[in-house]
Amino acid sequence: MRGCSFIAGIDEAGRGPLAGPVVAAAVILPVGFHHDLLNDSKKLTEKQRDRLYEEITASAEIKWQFAVVDAEEIDQINILRATHEAMRRATAKLTPQPDHVLIDGLPVKPFPIEQTALVKGDGISFSIAAASVVAKVTRDRLMLEMHAQYPVYEFARHKGYATALHYERLKKHGPCPIHRRTFLPQPQDEFSF
Repeated sequence: MRGCSFIAGIDEAGRGPLAGPVVAAAVILPVGFHHDLLNDSKKLTEKQRDRLYEEITASAEIKWQFAVVDAEEIDQINILRATHEAMRRATAKLTPQPDHVLIDGLPVKPFPIEQTALVKGDGISFSIAAASVVAKVTRDRLMLEMHAQYPVYEFARHKGYATALHYERLKKHGPCPIHRRTFLPQPQDEFSF
């Protein structure tokens, strides 16, 4: 990565839920950036994530973008491809464009920019950790909007993940338009479509 002027960290949120989008974020931090609290978003409280999100998105020195791939597209192309597509879209929106990207997890192929994949990168790289926070908070807020639209599923409580409450609501009400059909039990199991 020597000779690179701009390096972006990339991470996603929402690969596993039964409902809602997958969200990826790409973040370019200023050289020498350090933050005592910033870490993998899963290791932070909701309050800490919200605070960090506000700091990251309000800073003129930090460049960030996110992209959303909805449940319908996830069902069409599968969650891995959808996640990679969200990562590409978020990166494409960055200004300036990075010379290199650090991606949390395994390599993304194809990717339009030279990359380094880091397993558990959100605990190693500040830029990936910042991207994990942006992606997670963005997705959580989208799911709160979905809760207002489809309150019977209580998305505000589980954000679309496969909890007992979510399964109970699915059994009672069937899926709504933001449910990932390919993630749900088959119709012959217990849900009617």
